[in-house]
Amino acid sequence: MTSVEPRAASAPDPDGSTGFGRGATATATAPPPAAPELDTAPADGGTTHERSGTTQDRTVGGSPVAQAVGTVVAPGTVAPETDAPARGSRAVGVPGKRPGPAAGDGATAAKPARRWRWTARRKDLAVYGTFLLVALWVTSQIWVDPAGRVAALYSSDPAQVQFFMAHSVRVVLHGEFPFFTDQFNYPDGVNLMANTAVLALGIPMVPITLLFGPAVSFVVLVTVALAGTASAWYHVFSRHLVRRRLAAAVGGWFCGFSPAMLSHANWHPNIISQWLLPFIVWRVMVLTRSTRPVRDGALLALLVTVQAFINEEILLFTALACGVFLIAMVAQRPALWSTAWRPLAKGLPVCTVVAGSLLAYPLYIQFAGPMAYHGLSDAVRDYGNDIAAFFAPGSPTFGGHERANVNLAPNYSEENAFFGWSLSLIAVGIVVWLRREVLVRALAVTGFFFAVLSLGERVSWWDRELVTGPWELLVRLPLLDAVVPTRFALITSVVIGMLLALAVQRAWTLRGPEWRHARTVTVAALVLALLPIVPMPLKVTSRPPVPDFITSGRWREYVAADQTLVPVPVPSMGNTHGMRWAASTNLDFKIPGGYFLAPRNGNTGDPGRFGGRPSGIGELLNEVSTTGRAPKLNDRQRRRSLDELRHWNAAVLVLPVGQHHVEPLRRTVEQLVGPARRELDVWVWDVRPLSARTPAV
Repeated sequence: MTSVEPRAASAPDPDGSTGFGRGATATATAPPPAAPELDTAPADGGTTHERSGTTQDRTVGGSPVAQAVGTVVAPGTVAPETDAPARGSRAVGVPGKRPGPAAGDGATAAKPARRWRWTARRKDLAVYGTFLLVALWVTSQIWVDPAGRVAALYSSDPAQVQFFMAHSVRVVLHGEFPFFTDQFNYPDGVNLMANTAVLALGIPMVPITLLFGPAVSFVVLVTVALAGTASAWYHVFSRHLVRRRLAAAVGGWFCGFSPAMLSHANWHPNIISQWLLPFIVWRVMVLTRSTRPVRDGALLALLVTVQAFINEEILLFTALACGVFLIAMVAQRPALWSTAWRPLAKGLPVCTVVAGSLLAYPLYIQFAGPMAYHGLSDAVRDYGNDIAAFFAPGSPTFGGHERANVNLAPNYSEENAFFGWSLSLIAVGIVVWLRREVLVRALAVTGFFFAVLSLGERVSWWDRELVTGPWELLVRLPLLDAVVPTRFALITSVVIGMLLALAVQRAWTLRGPEWRHARTVTVAALVLALLPIVPMPLKVTSRPPVPDFITSGRWREYVAADQTLVPVPVPSMGNTHGMRWAASTNLDFKIPGGYFLAPRNGNTGDPGRFGGRPSGIGELLNEVSTTGRAPKLNDRQRRRSLDELRHWNAAVLVLPVGQHHVEPLRRTVEQLVGPARRELDVWVWDVRPLSARTPAV
């Protein structure tokens, strides 16, 4: 990662603030006010952590411009960590003479043993390795059996992600259209751009999916997402926010393993894959002071484009957070705007044009293509955080308890706050302690703003509605109508991570007798705040294996390329085993139904709902699967079911013998299409003579 052109360091403000970056330097002549920044690294790409030399080399900021004007360490800061001896240093000897043999008997001097050093790079690798071990610890129960276990209560989301992993294989190997598919919800199909098909994750994972299957790809994604996000924030923090690697590691750890991240790790690898966000934020801050805004705008556009194919909602959150933060900075120091507006006025249009050009066609498919929808259903759109959720520990943490959080979150994958009492109070304490710093005040405004928005349309306390929330005024705006408001607290989590990093940095750089015990107090506060939310292994539940009838390829004797295999019960939200069957074959057969978002009435532009058009046979079989009661069907129900099988161009219905309530399901299907035949570990109904629109195989 390279830094942009350095700027002259500014003198500290009278109130003790130092701007957006790592500390401040004082100069003999105060330069014009500078724009907010994250990056104060040397222009050649190295970090001040890895440099040694003169006092000016080690000052806060460390830029060549600052060195040229003779900077000094600002009050309250210390020189960064350095490695000894300095790079390129040579032994001191007699001027003009090369070192030679020792005097005496002519024996050559013994070559000194090369000592192992704890270098900056090794420190970074140790932090990255620690994050990876923590991620493996969190996902350890799933790694035992990726195909047979799923985190928490069984959800449809893991099956959907596995389906998308298999779709990426078909995109790479067969050149299939990446933004739409009819491999499920046949024949209507599914708009994948409107369903977060994670192409930027699935395509790189194609080798793993081919070798080990989509279930392994899923757990790899979750593991890498947690470790990668923590590592990315650590990297940016350690280069552009704080000097101490310990401070950066604490902040990065919280950003990667916060209760919200652990909660989404249950089902949403696309949401926790936030490893591009630190670099997007960094490049936005660079753009505010760039001397090459066209180049920097284009670089930002590339990051935005890739993130759009991971998760657009998180990208929108990042843009909103950067906007609120910059407004908070400028409101405190209006002079910043005079420096920042010019590069922003050049760089942001470049970013818009480049990213817009790259994303124009995918976005057209998303918003105007087949099966496109506008806005989410009211049930999801009303997901908001309870105020009490900010003071309770998350379920997948050391101090958490699932039952205690039942009324505080929509489900176990949406515990987006849950910081616990201790961390919430310490975060407020950090803001009060460092309130003189402009950066801290801007972060506090940003975190609080999005915490309030995350409360949703109805503000509640322990499930008791109090007042109407501000989200009521925004929920119907374009783009925001597709946002799940409880997830705004993800921004607050990142803000808390930055505050923790700044607090540790300040505590480790204070000097004087009154701060003699600052480190002890800081460590005790961190333990008190973070111990209740220490990550624990995700709880798992078993799921039935993919039938041998599928894995052995026996289904190929029945199903042609343009026909469908109909799992019993028909795939839908909560019944997604059939999607896993298809994913295990890399989508070699089509299925009806499935779990996805589609327009409510099947018309492009309608509000979204889960699942496709209502299905009579699908609803019937789902009810039997839930209740275990086989109803007596009339002729009208039989005719409607046969019409739907013809609409799906069904070739075969498949019911695993180990399916829950298998006997009521078998009796119900036999009333519709006749007796079943046992094939390996499933019951099979060959319905090609009844429903096929094309000749049988």
